[in-house]
Amino acid sequence: IIGGVETGLMKLHDTVTWRATHFGIRFTLQSTIIKFTRPFFFTDEMKQGPFKSMVHDHFFYWEESHTTMVDHFYFQSPLGLLGEVADSLILKSYLTPLLTQRNSIIKHYAEGDGWQHMLPKMVQSSKL
Repeated sequence: IIGGVETGLMKLHDTVTWRATHFGIRFTLQSTIIKFTRPFFFTDEMKQGPFKSMVHDHFFYWEESHTTMVDHFYFQSPLGLLGEVADSLILKSYLTPLLTQRNSIIKHYAEGDGWQHMLPKMVQSSKL
């Protein structure tokens, strides 16, 4: 994270800027929370970055003794037909395991004590 919200809980209209290297190329991506219904759902949308468009929906379902998180990730590369070919042949198979790994890390923190180190003490003591 190189800009925007870096710690704590995000809310509607918050922005975060990421920098990452993929395929040997350094990318910067800025996304904003555009929809938020706490604690059930939020959507972030790319405002600046390498894609023509990118929208990421996050759904949270309470199921008896646990919460299930379901992601819907939509993206479109620039460059018209060439971008569509790259999306289907390269990027979908690259991004799916990347998001799966990210979700595994979130699960690890959420189900253990790791989340306590991610949130400020004042947020931990308030009603989430």
